[in-house]
Parts: sequence; C-alpha cells; structure tokens
Amino acid sequence: MLQALPLGTSDFSSLRVNGEIYVDKTDIVFQLAQYRGKIFLARPRRFGKSLLISTFESLFKKGLQDFHGLAIEKLWQDKTYPVVRLDFSELKEFETAEQFTTNFFETLRLKFSAVGFRGESQDPFLILKLSNWFSSLAPSSLVILIDEYDAPLTACLDKPELFESVRSLMSQFFLTLKANEGCQRFFFMTGITKFSNTSIFSAFNNLQDISLDIQYGTLLGYTENEIITCFPYYLDRAAEALQLPRESLITHLREQYDGFTFDRRAQTHVYCPWSVLNFLAKPAEGFQNYWYSSGGQPTVLLKYLSQHALSQPMDYGESKTVRLSDLNASRQYNEISLDVLLTQAGYYTIREVTADQYVFLAYPNQEVAVSMAQLYADALLKGKRLRKPGQPSIHEVLSAGSIDEVIEQFNHVVHAIDYQRYPIVDEASCRAYLQVLLIGAAMLSQVEVHNALGRSDMEVHAGTRHWVFEFKFASADSGAESLLNEAIQQIKTRQYGVHGLNHELIRVALVFSAKQRRFIAWKQV
Repeated sequence: MLQALPLGTSDFSSLRVNGEIYVDKTDIVFQLAQYRGKIFLARPRRFGKSLLISTFESLFKKGLQDFHGLAIEKLWQDKTYPVVRLDFSELKEFETAEQFTTNFFETLRLKFSAVGFRGESQDPFLILKLSNWFSSLAPSSLVILIDEYDAPLTACLDKPELFESVRSLMSQFFLTLKANEGCQRFFFMTGITKFSNTSIFSAFNNLQDISLDIQYGTLLGYTENEIITCFPYYLDRAAEALQLPRESLITHLREQYDGFTFDRRAQTHVYCPWSVLNFLAKPAEGFQNYWYSSGGQPTVLLKYLSQHALSQPMDYGESKTVRLSDLNASRQYNEISLDVLLTQAGYYTIREVTADQYVFLAYPNQEVAVSMAQLYADALLKGKRLRKPGQPSIHEVLSAGSIDEVIEQFNHVVHAIDYQRYPIVDEASCRAYLQVLLIGAAMLSQVEVHNALGRSDMEVHAGTRHWVFEFKFASADSGAESLLNEAIQQIKTRQYGVHGLNHELIRVALVFSAKQRRFIAWKQV
C-alpha cells in the first residue's frame, strides 16, 4: 500500500501506527539520547520540533516498540523510563498572572502525577513540593521533555509586568530542575528564541545548546536526498500534475522551499518539511507559500515589531551581517537585534561564516523572500489595500494589461505608501518600494539584473510576459523628457532582457517625478 504523507502529524507513535512516511532521523536521535544530557534546540516553527519531542517520548517510554525498521533499532540498548512531556504552547492563552499561575500549576500537577508525584494545583508551594519529590527519586530515573518553552513568554512580551510575573514563576521551576538534575536521565527542550532572563540557560550550567552544532544541522527539516529517497511516488505525481520533467520539479522545489542552514559553518541545508509536505499533498496548486500562510508571523516577531520598527524596505534585498556569537547567545528580549530575531524565526538563514566569526544572513528561499516582502509591504502600506474588490490585481494587469494600465497600477501602489515614513527620494528607493510591493503580492521581481553589458533596474515575470523596467528619478519635471530618452538608450545599448527567454519581452523606460510623487513619463522600447 502507498504510504500516506505525515502532514500535520506531530505524534511519532501515531505516525508509525498509521504507516505514514517517516524520514528516518533516528541515527541522530540515538546520538543525543544515548547520553545523560540536558539539551536545548532552537528552530523556527513548522520544522517538526514537536514530532522530535514525541520521538524521544516514545523511545524512552516504550523502547523500540515504534522503531521497527529504523536506524536506531540496531543501536539502542537502554531500558525504559517514566517520561514527563510538557508542551508550553498549551500555556500561552492567559490574561493575568493569576490565570497563568493556575494553568501552569495544573499542568505540572497533571503531568508529574502521571509518574508518581502527589500535589494540589492550588498549593502555592507546589514547586517546592515537586522539588522534594525529585530528591526522593533514584539517580537517572526520569526523562523530562519540554516543547516550546518560550511560548508563554512571547505571549506577553508587550506587557512588561505580566512578562516579569510569568518569567519569575518559570524561573522557579527551572531552578528546581537544576537543583535536582541527579534524578534526570535525559532532559530535552525546544523553543524559537533564547531568553536569558528565564534562568534556564544560567541555571543549567551544563545545558548543551545544539542549535548551531554541525552534527545536528539536519536533525529537523528534509535534505534533498531524503526527499528524493522517501517521496518518489509523490514527486512523480507532482511532476505529472505540473507537466514538468522530474529534474525541473526538483529545481523548483529547491528554489521555493530549500536553503535553511542551521549549522555554524554553513555546511548543510534543509527544506522546510511543512511546505514540502503541503506541496506534495496538492501539487496541482503549484508552489504556494505554505510556511507563512499556515500560521502568519510567529508571536515573538509580532510582539517585537509592535514595539520596534522594521528596517527600511530599501534594505529588503540586502544581505545582513551579525556576529556568530550573537546568534548563539541568550539575550534579554529587549536586547535581541532584529536581524538575530529574524534568523531565529526563520526569515533569515546562515549563508556564510567568515574566518573572523561573522555571519552573512540572507533569505533561505523564494517562499521566505515573499514572506519577508509581506512584512515590508505591511510596513509600507500601514493597513491600506492595494486594490478594491472587483478591480484587477497587479499580477493580472502585468499578465494581460496595457503598459498604460501597468503604470496606472504603479502610481496607485506608490500613492498607497506611507509617504511620511517612507519618502521616495531617489531612483533606488523608488525601485526598492515597488519591488517589495510586487513580491508582497507574490510576484518575484528581481532588481539590478546583470548581463554582460550592464544591469537593469527591475525585471518580473507575469503569465507569459517578461517585463523589464528602467527607472529614472526627476527632481524637476522639466528634465523628464531627457531622463526618459536616457533610460531608452540604456535599455537598447545594454540589451536589457535579451536572455533568450521563452516569454513575450516588454521593456519599459519610465520617469518618476519627485514633485508629483508619481510616474509622469514612460515608453516601451
């Protein structure tokens, strides 16, 4: 029988019982689980952190029962243990400190009572009693797994007093775990960010943060070889649905969903599993943006952006540089730089690490590039809509409309920009804002496209058309005609857009007026 896709399955035992495809990571799981370690792993959402936690739970609780035919079956020789699995994402819905305390204590009572603890959730000394219970356990006799430890903290980042109350209570729990680490056979915790003021990273002085470790760069996410090996039927089905050769399909998959690097030497890269599985489940719908549309922005980023400005949209296409130590360090929330936070959230990924330990960051793939453009577009538009219901989209106009209609759309887009915050002061800002808004509308425009003779300002595919735009910026309207002729000559002499592409080529010179804040002259070349 054809194995089902593991789409939306985060329980390892259910996945195995139902015969769903499992990309075998158990050789790496074994490397981690064989040690009496305390481990932390940070990854963006939709990368399978919960499934990994569930895998450890099954291994320690039931041994090899769910692991028949997997790599670990020939490696694992340990016994079974009582396992406490805490999913802190279940604790992110609260309005007051009292409500969080009630929910937190009840969760601790329920989870630990399943392995022998006795206590009441209304007891203000519950954590102290839990500590006493820990001290009564035999050495290395308990496994503790914590998923999304930072979910309650990110839920209240914009409320400092509430954040401090939640942080303080969670710190008590983590300090208790530290004080009783002798009873723990294995401790594993996941999250998106590393908040230094939770006490977890300072309390566990032997907590291993494997988030950037080279040997665990492919622990979560799919490598290209794993996709080809584990999903051959689904790849063939997708190629048939899209009428693409298999090699072309893989290329498109790579451009759209690959490129995430999680090791400090940038030696490995993986695909986002959520996006790959969604695509393989419904390939006829094409290469959609599943990562962003499935859950929007992660809470930590939403909260951060409510209090901090996104960097200038002109910087959209620029690579970023940070210290490697900044990616690896735990920080208080108000000390995390936006570039580091965007990396933790998955919007940026490691492209290169220099000898002096600086990291070049960039968008991992087209799916994330579009997601980031949507962030910038939201900042540019501040809630304004690019079109009214019933009007054609900019993609429809570029696909089938006239040049005059395209320029009319461009002027409408420019008019919607928050001009006080984002003034168009030169050719570069004009080009950058249009690029962001086009990509935000899921149109992958490219700027400064190189050929042997020069580089065009912006190019974009739409349907069967390939558009090439050359912008000029007019400080005074009297010089518009001269600038237009200059742009026309540039397009001609430098042969912009002549790639041999199998598309209708439309090349346009256009001039933006600083005075009128609109495009005032244009011509097809």
